[in-house]
Amino acid sequence: MENQIIRKNTREIHIGNRVIGGKNPVLIQSMTNTRTEDIKGTISQIQKLTAAGCEIIRCAVPNMEAAEALEEIKKGITIPLVADIHFDYRLAIAAMEHGADKIRINPGNIGEKKRIQAVINTAKERNIPIRVGVNSGSLEKKLIEKYSGVTAEGIVESALDKVHMIEDMGYDNLVISIKSSDVLMCVKAHELIAKQIDYPLHVGITESGTITSGNIKSAIGLGMILGQGIGDTIRVSLTGDPLEEIKSAKIILRTLGLRKGGIEIVSCPTCGRTQIDLIGLANQVEDMVSDIPLNLKVAVMGCVVNGPGEAKEADIGIAGGIGEGLIIKHGEIYKKVKEEELLEALRYELLHWSE
Repeated sequence: MENQIIRKNTREIHIGNRVIGGKNPVLIQSMTNTRTEDIKGTISQIQKLTAAGCEIIRCAVPNMEAAEALEEIKKGITIPLVADIHFDYRLAIAAMEHGADKIRINPGNIGEKKRIQAVINTAKERNIPIRVGVNSGSLEKKLIEKYSGVTAEGIVESALDKVHMIEDMGYDNLVISIKSSDVLMCVKAHELIAKQIDYPLHVGITESGTITSGNIKSAIGLGMILGQGIGDTIRVSLTGDPLEEIKSAKIILRTLGLRKGGIEIVSCPTCGRTQIDLIGLANQVEDMVSDIPLNLKVAVMGCVVNGPGEAKEADIGIAGGIGEGLIIKHGEIYKKVKEEELLEALRYELLHWSE
């Protein structure tokens, strides 16, 4: 395949019922924004995320009640559950005892080595992978001084220090995460660390922002990193509904050729020739096809001037006219329908699709 991304070969790590690294696909991850102690609400959100395409889910564990809730949450979900721990090593141990498939810690804020060793011992007993996370916002003072500020080199050195410390404690079932809200710094850090380790990397642009700015920053950053074959799991971090993270992650992976399946929507930007509500129609089509398990390209075009021509590269498309539109299949005009019937006519064709 032309321009196919050659992924870096990392070691395989088992997370619950999934495997990352090696030749396994890049998996999509998200994080709940419910209170983890709200077991019913958390399960409900995870189930919705799973239906949307989430493959690994992380929950915050800020207290013992949240750690204990993981046991019941696990019973209601089908994807691996990651516990996000900060500061208190006892929460990490409790999370593993209550069913976490992986834990995320920053050893730098866990405290003295004997506490980290206690976490490692429990993980080792249960063969639970640890995600070692380092963010640019929590970089150690000594490294900021060494590199005269927060830099990619400092982030990498911080992460490697923690990895080596855990390795010295006798454990190497690890996933590494180095994140920054500075996109180019994040890209450089991943390029540097990928040359020095073979652990799987969880990739994301941390604190990237709202739906608009967060999607743009994540698409650029993840595109540059994944495009070099770096990354085994991804999260698009957005200030908003976690379901938006899954939609964006799927589009990023499909655009890079790292994920097949699912319907791809292409639509024109509208112009003065547009005679129908194309913006509303394109959004309706995007929502409508989300539950249709086909690997197709669907074009949504605003006029009959360029519509048929532009839709030729798509498998099926619609081109709007004045109060009506065309259904185009395999580059040929298939039939004409009323504007209000376009969406349903397209859905019918997709549900009865055959090559």
